[in-house]
Amino acid sequence: MATRQTSSSGKAKSPRIQVVLPEDLCQRLAELAELESRTVSNMAKVLIQQGVERLEQAPVPPDPRTQAELQAALFRQGLEARQDQAPQRLRGAPRRVRLHRPG
Repeated sequence: MATRQTSSSGKAKSPRIQVVLPEDLCQRLAELAELESRTVSNMAKVLIQQGVERLEQAPVPPDPRTQAELQAALFRQGLEARQDQAPQRLRGAPRRVRLHRPG
């Protein structure tokens, strides 16, 4: 959870978080911040806001357990529907099966 600090005037400061970044990502972030005349901290805040907004607007992928349960239910219904039908005869004469033994 983010920590909230108090300023010397007694007002609450914005919550703070601490993030550990790989060097190459930190360098890229610093370069982006410089291009937009921002501090690295402010650039990180802007990018986090954009990412959170994008994720909130993205459709939620279906829960795989729910999908699996739905597929199982549909399969079960299909089997139960076939069970009520009269059995069908196999077409053609039975074929001789040869077993090949490794030798």
